[in-house]
Amino acid sequence: MAQDSALHQRRRPLTEPELAAIPWLRLLSKDEHQRAVDDLRISEALPGEFVCRMGRPVTYWFGVVDGLLKMSTDNAEGQTMTFTGVPPGGWFGEGTALKRETYKYNIQPLRKSLVAGLHVDTFHWLLDHSIGFNRFVMNQLNERLGQFIAAREIDRLTNPDIRVARSLAALFNPTLYPGVGEVLRITQQELAYLVGLSRQRVNEALTALAEQGSIRVEYGGLRILDLQALRSQVFKA
Repeated sequence: MAQDSALHQRRRPLTEPELAAIPWLRLLSKDEHQRAVDDLRISEALPGEFVCRMGRPVTYWFGVVDGLLKMSTDNAEGQTMTFTGVPPGGWFGEGTALKRETYKYNIQPLRKSLVAGLHVDTFHWLLDHSIGFNRFVMNQLNERLGQFIAAREIDRLTNPDIRVARSLAALFNPTLYPGVGEVLRITQQELAYLVGLSRQRVNEALTALAEQGSIRVEYGGLRILDLQALRSQVFKA
């Protein structure tokens, strides 16, 4: 939320239902909770806007209350590499906030999304005062490390069905994305953007996963039936 951006200008305090969707707030003491609530702001992010942009200094720690974001980078040739999606309940950028560095990636919405932000100064104040908040951030960092190791493995996979299965499993991570639950609101086109495949090829992989009983395709999203099977999915070449 750069100071001159439309996203920053649209910010507002959160409603009670929006605050209830933030998982780490319930870990805080009364005083810590009040300080966080007073500082938190939320804004509607539109497709094409940047929540975070490569090279910009960190000002907020962000979380998705509703919608879907993508994390990506652009190389010197102008090609975009997508690392992961960020569905509801996901908070991201804690590593950058901890070190007060510039962003090494872009974050953009794939559809209209509600994005909350906690100022980096309040983020550090909570680290200094709240054991519960520290544990939450440590769990985030640990899960994030595992996520990016898995992402590197996915990048090397040549079987597109396995790429879709593993990428989909990452979006159902209950620690990083507690707001997803058993149903992920995502279109096949959005999933295609995240996986780096065509919509038609993603559709074929989802059909195969559904036939194996790992997921069920529903109107407007996907229902997880067997997360462990999805994570360990191995298709015949």
